[in-house]
Amino acid sequence: MAFTDTRFNVNLSILFTELPLLERPAAARAAGFTAVELWWPWVDAPVPEQAELDALRDALNDAGTRLVGLNFYAGQLPGPDRGALSIPGEESEKFRANVPVAIEFATSLGCTTFNALYGNRVEGVSPEEQDRLALENLAFAARAVAGIDGTLIIEALNAPESPKCPIVSAPKAIEVVDAVNAATGLDNARFLMDLYHLSMNGEDLDEVIDRYTDKTAHVQIADNPGRGAPGTGELDFDALLDRLKKAGYDGWIGLEYKPGEAPSASSFAWLPAPLRAAP
Repeated sequence: MAFTDTRFNVNLSILFTELPLLERPAAARAAGFTAVELWWPWVDAPVPEQAELDALRDALNDAGTRLVGLNFYAGQLPGPDRGALSIPGEESEKFRANVPVAIEFATSLGCTTFNALYGNRVEGVSPEEQDRLALENLAFAARAVAGIDGTLIIEALNAPESPKCPIVSAPKAIEVVDAVNAATGLDNARFLMDLYHLSMNGEDLDEVIDRYTDKTAHVQIADNPGRGAPGTGELDFDALLDRLKKAGYDGWIGLEYKPGEAPSASSFAWLPAPLRAAP
């Protein structure tokens, strides 16, 4: 890997999951990483007890790991990605209740980037109604995030693994980003470019990078097939990350891959230790 100024972070919701949540920051730091991101850790609690928030904050601070990205509440993850913000009733209400809690927690750690998973299609509700609700909730989140000069990011998932998700292409995700910015006038919604999901959708990654890097605020990577570490599949990450850099991207590259059967710490052989700490 020839990118000495690339900023890599590790996602503690898919890596180091063989450990309890509060032990993962220290494990990531022991593996050389100084920056991490998280899906919302409490899948059944959009508003967890303050003691749980404090304990995770302390674990991150004590380990010397910086939080650089956080998902808003999205329901049961991992699993078939479903989101919450486009599902009427209790799920939508949970999403809205979570937004101020997530913002307060993240900003106490210096994090201002928030991922909002759109949500799967559900029976008994028209796609049009779900899309209307989603735009309302995304605009709500974007306005809340604007209060701390933050960024709301929208990602495309992949159709084979998340067949009920309506956002399964880069152009569709960009359409949602543009709609949120138009609704709020804030221009703080951006694209989360997950190269694994996009490759699973059969998209031309070079074209996606060339067309959408200027609207991208975060990048995540995993190899394809298998969603493993770079080098376990067929994607050319040297070329892809070089193309991103030439397109003007200088943000975080989130490692969101499955470590396989071995402990997570053994899955980073592809990334030289000096590149794991933020430059």
